[in-house]
Amino acid sequence: MQKRSKILLFVIIAMLFGCNSSDGQITSKPYKALLHTLYKKDVPLIGCDKAQALKGAVFLDTRAPAEYQVSHIAKARWVGYEEFSLDRIKDIPKDTPLVVYCSVGVRSEQIGKKMIDAGYTRVYNLYGSIFEWVNQDKPIVDSKGQPTQKVHAYSPVWGIWLQKGEKVYE
Repeated sequence: MQKRSKILLFVIIAMLFGCNSSDGQITSKPYKALLHTLYKKDVPLIGCDKAQALKGAVFLDTRAPAEYQVSHIAKARWVGYEEFSLDRIKDIPKDTPLVVYCSVGVRSEQIGKKMIDAGYTRVYNLYGSIFEWVNQDKPIVDSKGQPTQKVHAYSPVWGIWLQKGEKVYE
């Protein structure tokens, strides 16, 4: 089955069975199955609580500029996906803990793999990425550094996985 077909199948399952949980965490089997299918596991995964507690961690946002402008994890540094270049992180020591994220973790995994290949030794992909972060009631900020509930949900198809916050598609 092609990757696109698998994604569509999981989206349909999620719509049929829902993906809400009482505690806001992504506990739905369809979403976990989707992430399991999407992740290549080239980059170690890290949960939101562990990432938040990771001493000295630098969060790197691998989404498009418009997504980052809507909101991002506080103090996260934008590095982009299509625009990504190792030059954007050359000032970061290679043993610094780096937590990469995007919407659900696919783009960030690809960028994280490039970092590992370049010699960065402590790169982690945020499991479920910013969608899971918000679903777990973790704080995000807007382009001015002010707390917000707005989250760029990428597209209505992907936005179904964002259970909290205010979805933005512009």
